[in-house]
Amino acid sequence: MAWLTVVFGFLIGSIPTAYIAGRLIMGKDIRRLGDGNVGAQNAFRQLGAKTGVAVFFIDVGKGALAIAIAQAANVTQIWVLLTGAAVVIGHNWPVFLGFRGGRGEATTIGVLLTLIPYPLLITAAPALATLTIKKNVILASCVLFIPLPLVCWWFSVPGVLVAYSIALMCLVGITHFFRVRQSTGTPSTGSAG
Repeated sequence: MAWLTVVFGFLIGSIPTAYIAGRLIMGKDIRRLGDGNVGAQNAFRQLGAKTGVAVFFIDVGKGALAIAIAQAANVTQIWVLLTGAAVVIGHNWPVFLGFRGGRGEATTIGVLLTLIPYPLLITAAPALATLTIKKNVILASCVLFIPLPLVCWWFSVPGVLVAYSIALMCLVGITHFFRVRQSTGTPSTGSAG
């Protein structure tokens, strides 16, 4: 029955936080605003800072909750990791919105925050500073994720978790690349200005 944690992870990820926030708070469909992304970045730009921040933290919570459920179910590590991947996949391709969702940054943060908290918190500090100063989400995401494997090595994080974190980062990057390419034809810098 361990596979149920993966199913729950996918369903949790499929909860479209930005879409729900847009409908309930603003009466708008986030998919028809900005870049059409159903995630925290587009919510921040199109629905306002407070709503965007709330969406971000809820999406982080989705990732953390999925891992917590898998760990509470006492399944083996492979099932915990598959559940984490499933919640990100569910966020990016939600069953409730015709498999068109966000890019997975916030949900990935929630997954990794639960699995490798100290390395992630260390890279989060300069990433937050970058976001505050440069107002560029893509650059901040790079500052957050790219040095993470090295910080994991410093903390002697098991190799499987390092490889897993790299795989999730690649999933986020690939999703972002193809979504931007579909919507504009060329990759974006992600400037929040």
